[in-house]
Amino acid sequence: MLVSARLILYRITSAAAFTTTNPTTTIAVRCLKTVAGSTIADRGRGVSKDDYFATIHHISNIVKRDIYMERTLNKMCMSSIVNSELVYRVLRNCCHCGVESFRFFNWARSNHPQYDPTTVEFEELLKTLARTRHWETMWKVAQQMKSQDLPISPSVVSFIIEHYGKHGLIDQAVELFNRLKNFNCPQTTEIYNSLLYALCEVKNFQGAYALIRRMIRKGSVPDKRTYSVLVNGWCSAGKMKEAQDFLEEMSSKGFNPPVRGRDLLIDGLLNAGYLESAKALVRKMTKEGFVPDVGIFNSLAEAVCKSGEVDFCISLYNDVCRLGLCPDIETYKIMIIAASKVDRIDEAFKILHRSIEDGHRPFPSLYAPILKALCRTGQFDDAFSFFSDMKVKGHPPNRPAYTMLIKMCGRGGRYVEAANYLVEMTELSLLPMSQSFDMVTDGLKNCGKHDLAKKMEQLDISLREGSVILLYSFFYRDGTNTTAKAIMLQDGLSLCQQKHLQLDYIETDSKVLADCFSSSLSIRWIIAYIVREC
Repeated sequence: MLVSARLILYRITSAAAFTTTNPTTTIAVRCLKTVAGSTIADRGRGVSKDDYFATIHHISNIVKRDIYMERTLNKMCMSSIVNSELVYRVLRNCCHCGVESFRFFNWARSNHPQYDPTTVEFEELLKTLARTRHWETMWKVAQQMKSQDLPISPSVVSFIIEHYGKHGLIDQAVELFNRLKNFNCPQTTEIYNSLLYALCEVKNFQGAYALIRRMIRKGSVPDKRTYSVLVNGWCSAGKMKEAQDFLEEMSSKGFNPPVRGRDLLIDGLLNAGYLESAKALVRKMTKEGFVPDVGIFNSLAEAVCKSGEVDFCISLYNDVCRLGLCPDIETYKIMIIAASKVDRIDEAFKILHRSIEDGHRPFPSLYAPILKALCRTGQFDDAFSFFSDMKVKGHPPNRPAYTMLIKMCGRGGRYVEAANYLVEMTELSLLPMSQSFDMVTDGLKNCGKHDLAKKMEQLDISLREGSVILLYSFFYRDGTNTTAKAIMLQDGLSLCQQKHLQLDYIETDSKVLADCFSSSLSIRWIIAYIVREC
């Protein structure tokens, strides 16, 4: 594995396409990924994109798993390619390995004098250390940033404060908030919201309310998250009256929330798990002639359907539509699936037709539930007619839609129609599952239609042989079969299964796998089909 990585690194080094960058400002640092991307894409310099990312993947695995990380990295001889972008990408890949990321960062700084870390790497390391709760090490890195006059962005400070709150360390969160001036970081609304979140996590609502007053006094304007964090916190603690009083007080002071207060209350109740209270509040709104926000309604409808109260959800949907709710595509998807599951097919058709009237072209996941409901209730002729209409008026059916329809036809004894849909799939270059062929051929034989069953078996065999030939022609045009073997290994085939395709077991590396998955989507489908058939 190490030898192959050296070869990859040598190819990148000899190409000399990655020069060390030394940005001095935060703006320059944040353009670094774009600059690097254009450099990699420049094939005229002889640098392979796959080589570069395979190298990063290999280094990341060493950082995550190698006990003697520094020794292994030194043996790789990659000083000429260690720059800000490479370090940042490795740190991002190792975002759940705090100590290991810190060791790699120190190794890059101490062993490569030409590498000068920027705010991007520092901030990524700070987030990793906060995520893994290495607080002391995180503060050491923050002091290093301060010594180099590198500011910490408000987004990173917000991230750290929220993680302090998640782990109940509210004193440390407040201390960081008060020390922001030392790090040249302003107390923005985003940071106020993070501290508000931390206070609500530990149920310190009195402190959260005091923070809101300070926020207004300092001239910061509350945004949507400011209201939602506090309302969610109060609702999760069962303090709905306090949440309502807070919204009314803020409104009286001229700070109206970006969304209506009742929508915030409904969202807070749903997040806290108080489904019945949220339903009652929405019912009260509709009786008074008010319509909830479409996003809030979608969240409520999804929660109600999961609880099994589909009839209530459909009734509520009809009520809010009469009051003027403008459903979006997510609303239609939730409602059609819910109505189809309880065999409310007429309601599902009404919702689908309304979506078409609103200008939405039905996609397979929208009309497939209705198809399934029709087949489940034995209305196969209606299902076939509806499917034909959708092929014309909607988006073309995909492989899961065909597979579902074939399975439902098999369950209902409609094997001839299932065979027709199998042929139709192959004509559309959609590879059927082997289980579908087995089910249809067995059903046709039991029905006495042996000639059609034989044709289905021949079609199945021809598809397998054609897939193998296409795989060989695609991967063996350069005289090597390492890529195909790598894919077989990646999919966990045993040695005897590989011999079915006359392939021998070999050891592979990340470069080969990177080449494999850069192939086209259709080729990956073919490979998946062959792997399944073996």
